[in-house]
Amino acid sequence: QVQLVESGGGLVQAGGSMNLSCVASGRILSIDVMAWYRQAPGYQRDLVAVQTSGGSVDYADSVKGRFTISRNNGKNTVYLQMNSLKPEDTAVYYCNARGVRVRGFANDLDRWGQGTLVTVSS
Repeated sequence: QVQLVESGGGLVQAGGSMNLSCVASGRILSIDVMAWYRQAPGYQRDLVAVQTSGGSVDYADSVKGRFTISRNNGKNTVYLQMNSLKPEDTAVYYCNARGVRVRGFANDLDRWGQGTLVTVSS
């Protein structure tokens, strides 16, 4: 079994910073892709940032230059450093792991975390 647990959400004023963390636990051999998504009330879940195991990254246009994704492959952890936060960044942020290779499983797994709420006040 593989679980993702996010931490670091909360309330921050506009212009402030926040760092989110997501740890994947289980009998994990490797993870191809780790990503952050977000979902605001009444909206669909959208990709925020993604990083491959090789280090390639990509960001939503709305967060480029403000957010930074990073990984610690040895700890199966992904981070999202969020700077210059805006009220429109308010959402539940979800961690996603794709291509998770697990000891004893023939197929790769995809997993989601439970989400962490980020609220940016104006």
